[in-house]
Amino acid sequence: MENNEKTTETQSGGKRLSIWKSKIQASLQAIEQKIPPKLRQFYLFQRQLEPEASGRKQLLFWLWNTLPYLGATTGLRVLSLWFAASEYGRPMYESYFELPALIWLNLGPVLLLGLLLYAALGRQWLAFLLNGSLVLVGSLINWFKLALRNDPFLAADVTLVREAQNMAGKYEIALTADMWAALAALAAVTLLLALGMQARPCARARLALFGAALTALLPLRRLWSDEDFYLYDLATDNSELITPWASAQVYVSKGFVYPFLHSVSQAADKAPAGYDKQRAQQILAQYEDADIPEDKKVNVIGIMLEAYNDFSRFPQVKLNLDVYEEYHKLEQEGVSGNLVTNIFAGGTIDTERCFLTGFSQLQDFRQDTNAYPWYFRDQGYRVEGSHPCFQWFYNRENVNRYLGFEDYYFVENYYGEFTDGDIAMDEVLLPEIIDLYEQNKKTGKPYFSFNVSYQGHGPYDSQKYWWSYKGDFIHNENGRLSAEEQCILENYLGSLWSTNRHLKEFFDYFRQEEEPVVIVLFGDHNPWLGDDNSVYKALGIDLDPSSKRGFFNYYSTRYLIWANDAAKQTLGRDFSGQGPDISPSFLMNQLFAECGWKGPAYLQFTSQAMEVLQALHTSGLYVIDGQVTDLLTPEQMDVAGDYRTVEYYQRKNFDRQD
Repeated sequence: MENNEKTTETQSGGKRLSIWKSKIQASLQAIEQKIPPKLRQFYLFQRQLEPEASGRKQLLFWLWNTLPYLGATTGLRVLSLWFAASEYGRPMYESYFELPALIWLNLGPVLLLGLLLYAALGRQWLAFLLNGSLVLVGSLINWFKLALRNDPFLAADVTLVREAQNMAGKYEIALTADMWAALAALAAVTLLLALGMQARPCARARLALFGAALTALLPLRRLWSDEDFYLYDLATDNSELITPWASAQVYVSKGFVYPFLHSVSQAADKAPAGYDKQRAQQILAQYEDADIPEDKKVNVIGIMLEAYNDFSRFPQVKLNLDVYEEYHKLEQEGVSGNLVTNIFAGGTIDTERCFLTGFSQLQDFRQDTNAYPWYFRDQGYRVEGSHPCFQWFYNRENVNRYLGFEDYYFVENYYGEFTDGDIAMDEVLLPEIIDLYEQNKKTGKPYFSFNVSYQGHGPYDSQKYWWSYKGDFIHNENGRLSAEEQCILENYLGSLWSTNRHLKEFFDYFRQEEEPVVIVLFGDHNPWLGDDNSVYKALGIDLDPSSKRGFFNYYSTRYLIWANDAAKQTLGRDFSGQGPDISPSFLMNQLFAECGWKGPAYLQFTSQAMEVLQALHTSGLYVIDGQVTDLLTPEQMDVAGDYRTVEYYQRKNFDRQD
């Protein structure tokens, strides 16, 4: 019955297409009949020249039938750049033309696609209509996505039909006068080409044209997929009007066609070697999602501190003032250990999103994805968080919603009122986390809050002291550090000193809190300390990841899981001792273990994997019982393979039902 219905629908669709095709052909014929006969007979308006036509006639004939087409295609791309400029308007539009590489990377693919379509179809008007519709409609979708969500149109979005429908339903989408004019121009040029440029090359010529255009696309493909060329090469650097750390703004600065094609190389989330979907389902079927018992629900507050690490562990760092005094007291009151991150001096979201999802390898999040905030929501928790920077930073405005957050607070929608629109430091962030916690009490729901600080973000000034006078924090023994290097390091340590003072006040508040609260605190990565790691080198800190010491020096930060007395009593746990060296993807597992919760099926599975492999690093290395290795036993290889399989399945199959 279902197959019959599909067949009927297919036949019905084919009939409708045939009817529309007939109508278009009839309309074109009617228009052609109104053209004076003499003009219709003029050789430039013919489909083919008579064989005896002179060379001059043939040259004019083909110039007439190709140059307007190529010119119209070029004009279309130039027009689409107007919409690519988005909110930046004319200044951004004009900036494109100052970089020949950007113009070619945006214009070249459109021209070559136009030639491919012309060669394949043999009709200029149809090739132009298809090419123009793709480029112009894509440009308009990009414009609206940026205007409504501050999120550009990426190749990965093409498959997200449901997301597109949701977006269209939530926003009022009205075309501007410029857009109507562009669509009208597309229709008018298509009509002119249909009536005035009717030449159809022979099959041999079309095949040669197709091959030439396809060959010309190959070097462009290598260019638009090159990440370094896209982000760092001076030929494509158009960052004067934008913030280079905002991916959406970087996208706008490159035009539309070029950044869209660049996103193709990042759209594929490739399955791991040996991936078997049925195997993943069988593994997860061995576990059953477990609820948090009502009498064991405690409030959870997570804080990821920017570039926060304990430099007192390096004997080379001689401190004049114990910057870490308060933090070390906290570690004595909770469970602490090394967090083996995938990153160094940048890439904050890797640690952040590994923690929130339980994935050791991330994707470009473009739709709702399995993550732990969804689990807490399903358990009746209020789920929100803060980043006192701008919402476009790493596209948190959109991605955090895909990960399950109900609300997230940024400069634009919260913190700007405390800072006159500027980024908030920890003296603002930490008290506001408390205030938001207090506000949640009115809901009667338990609370899950995940927050990302900005204070401590590099680079640190090498000339001006931000927090202290020279020598307040560092004893520069034997002048190992240059004046610039000492300033960089003292500015970093001064930031930590300030953060630790505010952390003391923050934890003191929750010591007195009657409601049960568990706090997870960790650093995202080690700090930038001078170009080419100059401060590390001057101090003699080993950053060679080929050795165990160098690997941990380079990649590890600290984590802390702390509970107030009310939480310890509620959960019947003491929250003390040394925790294992773990990946950020296993930090939530450690939290659930300390709380005595079983958690969702995926977490139960990964907790068992964590007993064998405590860290799966993107470099291909593993941490097993505190040792760094790339050699696994057959049993460990099986665990790693199953983990990769289930992790990929979890990324690709969102299973929450609203």
